[in-house]
Amino acid sequence: MGAYGNNVSKTPHLDALAARSTKFNRAYTSVSSCSPSRASLLTGLPQHQNGMYGLHHAVHHFNCFDQVRSLPLLLEEHGVRTGIIGKKHVGPENVFPFNYSRTEEDGYSITQVGRNITLIKDFANEFLSDASTGSVPFFLYVAFHDVHRCGHTHPQYGQFCEKFGNGQEGMGLIADWTPVEYDPANVVVPYFVQDTPAARRDLAAQYTTVSRLDQGVGLLVDLLQKHNVLDDTLIMYSSDNGIPFPSGRTNLYEPGMHEPMFVSLPQDKQTWGKTNDMPASLLDVTPTILDWFNVPYPAYKIFGPQDVKLTGQSLIDTVRGNPLAEDFTYRQIYASHNLHEITMYYPMRVVRDDTYRLVHNLNFKMPFTIDQDFYISPTFQDLLNHTAKGQQTHWYKTLKDYYYRPEWELFKLTVDPQEATNLADNPNFAIVLEELQRDLLQWQVVTDDPWRCAPGSVLEDAGAFPKSGVCMSMNNNT
Repeated sequence: MGAYGNNVSKTPHLDALAARSTKFNRAYTSVSSCSPSRASLLTGLPQHQNGMYGLHHAVHHFNCFDQVRSLPLLLEEHGVRTGIIGKKHVGPENVFPFNYSRTEEDGYSITQVGRNITLIKDFANEFLSDASTGSVPFFLYVAFHDVHRCGHTHPQYGQFCEKFGNGQEGMGLIADWTPVEYDPANVVVPYFVQDTPAARRDLAAQYTTVSRLDQGVGLLVDLLQKHNVLDDTLIMYSSDNGIPFPSGRTNLYEPGMHEPMFVSLPQDKQTWGKTNDMPASLLDVTPTILDWFNVPYPAYKIFGPQDVKLTGQSLIDTVRGNPLAEDFTYRQIYASHNLHEITMYYPMRVVRDDTYRLVHNLNFKMPFTIDQDFYISPTFQDLLNHTAKGQQTHWYKTLKDYYYRPEWELFKLTVDPQEATNLADNPNFAIVLEELQRDLLQWQVVTDDPWRCAPGSVLEDAGAFPKSGVCMSMNNNT
């Protein structure tokens, strides 16, 4: 989008929202998969702690633990009217209750409720017509399905459903959408995508859906103004996972974790148009919104012996430049991934700071997995075909290196932003590696990660063993 320096993608409404917000340049997801990320965003807990290990829908069927105290649940208990429109993709219902719900879980088409910006506008207007009357505070979570791929489920609409609702024969019409088409020759090809005609066409299709999302955001901001609540409503904008291209979604490299993030404080206009380079996480969303509503986080347990602790932090003081937020000047960002689709078991744990990223690939003796919709994408098929024919892929990696990864990957981001040189086995970085491994393990302990002993040991935490757990070696040469 324009707010982040892409002058090809037309995003006037997102750019306008950025102008009345603080824009975070270094915001990251805690997991690069749809349901796990949305569950983490709505609970403030990493996926290994909340139980949403993979996708929620269909055969995948993952759910959060029943004990989890989610953001909508806590807000409702404190008198906040809650609403969700668009893609929910999390469960169970008792963990994620909303007073107002218009999602695929309610029987609506995910394509309609997640991409039809006129329908989204109408539902938001319905919610705000009720919520904005009187003095009851409200929380509205609008989850667009753009800019996800849809070539696997709805190929008739294009790889990103970029044709859906464009008014052409058989595509339907979204009344409030003015489609924006892009010349593949003009798109910006990031370093982690091969610069080929197939990949450029793929990117151009996604650009069209970015513009649809942008126009949808504009409709929502206009509604807040119409209902006279814009000037006292906190607005947060971000995404759930990395771009669905190589090294993006389902990866925990920079393209898989890096997200846009705007935080608009309505009565702090001195914070508008500012850029913040302090690190932020989607695990900060729940603490931020609880802080906004002055709702405390309760003491409770899930399975571990200790009370659940939020490892994210409210961003409100950070946006305001409050001295209490100085700890953000050096902050480690953590991530945790287990699955995407049910067959895609490739657990990873990550710690990132200002200088380094450390990736722990727990299932490193197996090939990295590829999801269904990315597999059939023009970009990935282009890589497959060129590799099979022994031709130049014009990519920064080989498929072999992409599939087969070492257990530990350490990158010095200040000199290697493309994460091309693994320093984990370099003796000059042995101390750095050890320190980051220690920090990562400590976060896993705090968040009751059942995988904290993997892959070389078994976690024993019952019977004669302390509840805090002991890692018992399997002597399996890992």
